[in-house]
Amino acid sequence: MKRPDPLDEEFKFSEGLIVSSTDLKGIITYANRKFCEIAGYTKSELTGKNHNIVRHPDMPKAAFKELWDTIQAGKEWTGVVKNLRKDGKYYWVFSHISPIFNNAGEVTGYTAARRPASENEIRECTPLYREMLEQENQ
Repeated sequence: MKRPDPLDEEFKFSEGLIVSSTDLKGIITYANRKFCEIAGYTKSELTGKNHNIVRHPDMPKAAFKELWDTIQAGKEWTGVVKNLRKDGKYYWVFSHISPIFNNAGEVTGYTAARRPASENEIRECTPLYREMLEQENQ
């Protein structure tokens, strides 16, 4: 599936919890109705796709490296993420990602719960993300 071209237009949502689960490689195994609604995709369009289908190009690679290093170590990660909708608009979320463990204590996947990011959370992370992107593009 071709990723949309980003538009400089925010899609704001004020309520609800976006929930998704992935396998160890980030392939979506579950997407709740709110995730589909906010991202603009159907459940069948999301399921089986890599979660980076909603990654906005304004997000620095280093932020996702830190995220993946944390959850692959079996720890929880929280942070603010700018995502890309199917229509090209962006939306901000405060994300909490947890590893899923089997009975043997092995990580078998990840689950994420996301709420709308606050204006303050967005304002705090935007300069850092901009600086990280500038460093990546040098």
